[in-house]
Amino acid sequence: MTNNQILWTPSEQIKKQANMTAFIDWVNQTGLSINNYASLYQWSIDHPDHFWSSFWEFSGIISSHGWDRVVDNLEAMPGASWFPGAQLNFAENLLRYKDDRTAIIACAENRPEQKLSYAELNREVGRYANFLKTSGIKPGDRVAGYITNGVEAVIAMLATTSIGAVWSSCSPDFGAKGVLARFLQIEPRILFAVDGYRYNGKKHSILDRVKTVVQSIPSIEKTVIIPFLDPFPDISEIQNSIIWQDANTSSCELEFTQMPFESPLFIMYSSGTTGKPKCIVHGIGGSLIQLLKEHRLHTDLKRDDVLFFFTTCGWMMWNWLVGALASGSTLILYDGSPFFPAENAMWDMSERLDISIFGTSARFISACAKQGLTPGKDYDLSAMRILLSTGSPLTSKGFDYVYQNIKEDVQLSSMSGGTDIMGCFVIGNPLYPVYRGEIQCRALGMAVDVFEDSVPVRGRQGELVCTKPFPSMPLGFWNEPDDSKYRSAYFERFDGVWAHGDYAEITEHDGMIIYGRSDAVLNPGGVRIGTAEIYSQIEKIDEVIESLCIGQRFDGDVRIILFINLRKNVALTDDLKTKIRDTIRKNTSTRHVPEKIIAVPDIPRTLSGKITELVVRDLVHGYPIKTTEALANPESLQYFQDLPDLQN
Repeated sequence: MTNNQILWTPSEQIKKQANMTAFIDWVNQTGLSINNYASLYQWSIDHPDHFWSSFWEFSGIISSHGWDRVVDNLEAMPGASWFPGAQLNFAENLLRYKDDRTAIIACAENRPEQKLSYAELNREVGRYANFLKTSGIKPGDRVAGYITNGVEAVIAMLATTSIGAVWSSCSPDFGAKGVLARFLQIEPRILFAVDGYRYNGKKHSILDRVKTVVQSIPSIEKTVIIPFLDPFPDISEIQNSIIWQDANTSSCELEFTQMPFESPLFIMYSSGTTGKPKCIVHGIGGSLIQLLKEHRLHTDLKRDDVLFFFTTCGWMMWNWLVGALASGSTLILYDGSPFFPAENAMWDMSERLDISIFGTSARFISACAKQGLTPGKDYDLSAMRILLSTGSPLTSKGFDYVYQNIKEDVQLSSMSGGTDIMGCFVIGNPLYPVYRGEIQCRALGMAVDVFEDSVPVRGRQGELVCTKPFPSMPLGFWNEPDDSKYRSAYFERFDGVWAHGDYAEITEHDGMIIYGRSDAVLNPGGVRIGTAEIYSQIEKIDEVIESLCIGQRFDGDVRIILFINLRKNVALTDDLKTKIRDTIRKNTSTRHVPEKIIAVPDIPRTLSGKITELVVRDLVHGYPIKTTEALANPESLQYFQDLPDLQN
């Protein structure tokens, strides 16, 4: 499925000033003759050792010791080892600037804005790094955050990584069981936790949860409570706890512990919707070089940019966002509901803070469209030059909404990758046009392809794969010496090839369309259908707020079941069902039409906002649900149990 409609084209000035162009000029000084992105991409995957070493030099990565070789065992997938001999520190690269430019502006519901310059950020990180050192934290120890998206989270992470320790975080909307399912596995020695958070105007204290977490994890030696709701929270019942301000030691010269390239940096987690979350270990060097590549080249991030991404500390996009400090830009952090105190809150903030790169989820864009918001007309968004979208596939209608109602001269940079790789497989490109419904390009250094039964295909849907190693591949799963679960998760389907679990298509423009998770692909009559194909049609139905579709095994085949959440005072009539089916049939095919359409009051979502088809599919088939802690709204599952319409 391709669409030849171009919605945005970079001007010659944009292309001339792009970091991508500067990088092409840089590598051509070595004798290459690269003249466009296509040839740059091909070189990056044909000669990954040359590409990654060239980008290291171009981006100015700080290291105390250079590498002995770029990569060992390049043909091993997994098994390649990157930049052996190199010694560096993640925090040192993020804190390379020490001037009075604004590093962070932190915004939250009903909380005054907090600003930190790069000089102030360096000083604060030094103080809390000294606290960690005096608490006995050493390289390789784990430090955890149960924390809101504010300056304290950034300071705690940088202090942790400055001494070579390992950082891992969850957002405060996680329940105690969800936090324990993650942190119990990694045994942190220090816990940073907020006293609570605000969402949609309501206060939520989590001190009882923090108490449970601390009592349940024997490895936690000290807990630092960050006052977020109350300036003076009562922490008397939380053992070995102190207030954030009391951990702020006297001014201390910031020192950076030098570590090997493939030392652990972050522990991230799979969603945990089908069992215990997997603890994905990401390395210092791989994370750094991947984030720098995506920020500098694909996002065209410059020192003068103001970068915002709506995220929580429980989603990898927080790590992605904070990594942009290495480019010296100003980061905007936000904690709370994106529609508080009014539906245009994020657009108001964008105008007020002159955000030049605005990042959000496809779900947020869809919600703005459903509410009929017109931010481009109502706000001055002249500073915005790039709009980033990720989290789930952005539909063609979402592309239309951006250009019709947000900004007609913005680069819409849809991207896709994930927690598994600390980055993106497909992403934006300042040198390429934006085609309706397509992600612009495959990312440099990522040998991305689409397989149909182990055979690469173009213009047809298949499994998104990566056929060669890259530096930000996980070091493995925590505490798994034989890597058996790690290999099973990504390399079992195609030997020696990373299978990402997305259903995708490479288009005639060498862009990509993501159709959803391949494990949620529908298969009526043996025909594979991506769920995103159906969702893109449902978005055209004004009466529907959100939808979820699954394949139900029935009468020797698979039939499509569509669940919809309707607007207030809208009923699921026969006429509405006909309208939905006709819209799907007209714009896709007869096989895409759901056999059953069922209205439900809510659609289950993960804490990062993704709908959870697999959990609903398991419920419908009577399989036990192992855990609901990864869901933002577990109560919604009751609407999918024992539905009489699904018995016939």
